[in-house]
Amino acid sequence: MTRRRVDRSAPPWWLAVPALGAVALLVLPLAGLLGRASWATLPRDLASPEVLAALRLSLVCSIAATLLAIPLGLPLAWILARGEWPGLRWLRALVTLPMVLPPVVGGVALLFAFGRRGLVGHWIHERFGVSLPFTAAAVVLAETFVAMPFLIAAAEAGFRQVDRRYEEAAATLGAGRLRTLVGVTLPLALPSLGAGAVLCWARALGEFGATITFAGNFPGRTQTMPLAIYLGFELDLDVALTLSVILVGCLFLVLMLVKGILNRQGEQ
Repeated sequence: MTRRRVDRSAPPWWLAVPALGAVALLVLPLAGLLGRASWATLPRDLASPEVLAALRLSLVCSIAATLLAIPLGLPLAWILARGEWPGLRWLRALVTLPMVLPPVVGGVALLFAFGRRGLVGHWIHERFGVSLPFTAAAVVLAETFVAMPFLIAAAEAGFRQVDRRYEEAAATLGAGRLRTLVGVTLPLALPSLGAGAVLCWARALGEFGATITFAGNFPGRTQTMPLAIYLGFELDLDVALTLSVILVGCLFLVLMLVKGILNRQGEQ
């Protein structure tokens, strides 16, 4: 009589019960949203001036925030990954703090830093006559503040995974530090950098709390999709549902893209 081999690595069957509960808790709200949306009038709602203005501003500001985060965040990620200076763990904690900070608190902090009477904002206003709060620039700054830590965390992990033997080989062949960084380190860490940039963009696209606190909710000027959704539930439910469906679809595609990038990296 032969005994059937039991796969010890497989999860036990009884874990399916809480797992299904978790799936239901996470999926049912999305199903309710998609079920409530008016698919017949979706094209008409999508073509409305309010939706188009919020969609355009969201795309422009989120892309601008990502483009700002890349040249600022990648050098910091490299320092955090390769640096051996004292106090780096405290710097890492400060850098990742916006990921867990309540967004409204982040918006208040931005006001006290870059407002007309803020820590840096008063100097900018006196020197250049520029007031950042409640402008499109404030939207970009708020989105960069909350989204850049996602880029830094992914990039730091990517830099740590790079095999330093390749860098040492490049140095042996006469490549300088900058050439090694550009020609060896960055290409090897590129999947993680790409995933971090996409996550940064997705977080910027969905940002709400810091934006409404620091930039306000002015249609056509600072009203992004999440802000238009918030206002739409009071004024026009169809517009709010249309923007919600668009935002959910965009973020779902972004997450699938990131998953594909990371899976491809794991296979290499």
